[in-house]
Amino acid sequence: MEKEFSRLLKGTTIVGVKKGDSCVIAGDGQITLGEQVICKATAVKVRRIFDDKVVIGFAGSVADAFSLSEKFEKMLNKFSGNLMRSAVELAMLWRSDKMARKLEAFMLVADKDNLLMISGMGDVIEPENGICAIGSGGNFALAAARALAQNTDLPAKDIARKALEIAGDICVFTNGNIVVEEV
Repeated sequence: MEKEFSRLLKGTTIVGVKKGDSCVIAGDGQITLGEQVICKATAVKVRRIFDDKVVIGFAGSVADAFSLSEKFEKMLNKFSGNLMRSAVELAMLWRSDKMARKLEAFMLVADKDNLLMISGMGDVIEPENGICAIGSGGNFALAAARALAQNTDLPAKDIARKALEIAGDICVFTNGNIVVEEV
């Protein structure tokens, strides 16, 4: 019953922007129960881990996202903060572990040098243009962030915030309670 309930708790948008020496992950605060009810508007789905050297943002099933973020932090500790190695090891675990394979979540992870997306299939993807997004409003935020990066001189932090604001104007599962963390 609890697993079935946690699968219904969804609805978020997370965007990552790497520009120059700045790497940012931003997310909204909405959790949606099914397709019709906003369960919480002020959830924090972007946070700092590993002595504030790494920022993560997650989308998908809430319980699954927390489980994955805990596993990722253990990998960071195991591999002395090496983000890429930790992401690859997490992806391998995700694919090989029977319980992990059932987790329904995506993560963006960043340190001062890297921005990565870890997919629900256990893939590790480094965005080609320094911008990626996940969640129900991810495509809206991705398009907005790309347009802002290509057509303005805004810093990464402002691009991420504005992209989420635009996504929130379009996606019913995205709200304006935005958390932005910069590495």
